[in-house]
Amino acid sequence: MTTRISARFTDLAAAGRPGLVTFITAGDPDFATSLALLKALPAAGADVIELGVPFTDPMADGPAIQAAGLRALKAGQTLAKTLDLVRAFRDGDGVTPIVLMGYFNPIYVYGVPRFLADAKAAGVDGLIVVDLPPEEDDELCLPALAAGLDFIRLATPTTDDGRLPAVLAQTAGFVYYVSITGITGSATPDADLVSAAVARIKRHTDLPVAVGFGVRTPEQAAAIAKGADGVVVGSALVEAVRASLDENGAATSRTVADVETLVRQLADAVRGVRRGAA
Repeated sequence: MTTRISARFTDLAAAGRPGLVTFITAGDPDFATSLALLKALPAAGADVIELGVPFTDPMADGPAIQAAGLRALKAGQTLAKTLDLVRAFRDGDGVTPIVLMGYFNPIYVYGVPRFLADAKAAGVDGLIVVDLPPEEDDELCLPALAAGLDFIRLATPTTDDGRLPAVLAQTAGFVYYVSITGITGSATPDADLVSAAVARIKRHTDLPVAVGFGVRTPEQAAAIAKGADGVVVGSALVEAVRASLDENGAATSRTVADVETLVRQLADAVRGVRRGAA
């Protein structure tokens, strides 16, 4: 089955360029601003959008994304409202892939069958659930695939060749390679090591490999893009949101504009990397 995600990466390969995957937190700093950001991302150059689902215990996330989640929760964001965001986005965009990224607890509380039905109906294309290993595939991964949602798995520098087949067995859409050991935004990835790691993963799968965690600047994005099918930028974007807020933590006229500017710079850098068409 062709999903928006697989279609987008097929188009990117045909165009001979890597993609830019952007992450923002749903509901940060409020629902309306979050929707405006979401709608602005594709025109600014985002090829795929990851939408973070706020959670009270985001163990894989660094300070910037943790703070974004807390701002969103304080503003009343819920999983149901996150699906409302996607639904509103789909009113004007039927092609840009959207991946929900988060943790299993909110989905479990919502109810897995109900969540999958509602997510699919809202226009979600894929899921990244960082605290569900392959051994728990029956909980969400397999039902998600059956519902037509890509289940995107994380591979890390410590995922060796013995573990990779289990990680990749039910992965769909793309593989998310975590370029550093640790939490989001905590270190700068080494482009040469990342390129070698992506090549190793590709010996085990035909899926595209997108690289994230620690990519902050256009220069870093371009360096990573040379060895990957996609570059994921998250902490830098949510930090741009934070830096634009007023003293009360409310959105200003700069909030959407500042994020748009950074995404355009990142997209220009990533799109400057060319490779032979697949």
